[in-house]
Amino acid sequence: MNITPLVWGITIFVTIAFFVYEFFAHVRKPHEPTIAESARWSVFYISLALLFGVGIGMVSGWMYGGEYFAGYLTEKALSIDNLFVFLIVMTGFAVPKMYQQKVLMIGIVIALIMRGIFIALGATLIESGAWVFYLFGALLLVLAYRQAFSHGDSDPTDNWFMRLVRRILPVTDEYHGDKLTVKKDGKRWVTPMLLTIVAIGFIDLVFAFDSIPAIYGLTEEAYIVFTANAFALMGLRQLYFLIGGLLERLVYLAQGLAVILAFIGVKLVFHAMHVNEVPFINGGQPMLWAPEIPIWFSLLFIGLTIAVATTASLLKTRTDARRSVDAVR
Repeated sequence: MNITPLVWGITIFVTIAFFVYEFFAHVRKPHEPTIAESARWSVFYISLALLFGVGIGMVSGWMYGGEYFAGYLTEKALSIDNLFVFLIVMTGFAVPKMYQQKVLMIGIVIALIMRGIFIALGATLIESGAWVFYLFGALLLVLAYRQAFSHGDSDPTDNWFMRLVRRILPVTDEYHGDKLTVKKDGKRWVTPMLLTIVAIGFIDLVFAFDSIPAIYGLTEEAYIVFTANAFALMGLRQLYFLIGGLLERLVYLAQGLAVILAFIGVKLVFHAMHVNEVPFINGGQPMLWAPEIPIWFSLLFIGLTIAVATTASLLKTRTDARRSVDAVR
């Protein structure tokens, strides 16, 4: 792809404009969105993301279009996993529902900034040589293991980072509207609202380690990486209120994401072997027997994995609910 600085500038400007509009139109005045409002905006942002992918395919070729759709699907699934952790955080800090929009909005903006930094770092590393694909592949395999077997084991509101923050900052016991700080007895205190935002910001940093290597395993185009992430995060606030109850039913989402991360990790290792330049591996010679997994297969695999994980989750929770009812009877 040949993306000019002008196109990059317009893309970043439009992305920022969307989030500014979101804040002033929906978030500045505290309220709990209705299901209808959340559904309308969710459909709008998902449709916009799909149309953008079609545009990439028509303008730059369907290989890049396929890379965008595979990246968007992966990032959307990881973003929904983000929402699950956001739900745990806001429940742990007992954030009133009318203020949750503001927390989500700030959290999503922080996530986009974090991912933007990692996108730039990833692009720089890739330019330094094919060795980085070994690194990304190994990292994704480790993250896949963690995702499969460690999901939900820790409390994000009471980890070492949050304990350190509480030790440094004086925190009030109660909320003061949506204020981040208040002055009491001549002393400045931070509210649980600020503590919640700090927790979500830290979580965003951790999640960036998952999402950016994952999408760089599907495309080396920084523009596709950025736009797939931006569209995956757009509308995430509305999706939170739309599927809030459904999030707790996606019991196999972590395992589905682990499969996707492991698949992309293996894909990256195969690619690194195929274009090998590392002197101490195979004498620095490419291993041409290593398969290059095509993007159409990646897109199909990711889509099927998400579908299977979602269906299996809903079937299990439905079965468990029936058993609970039968047990009561």
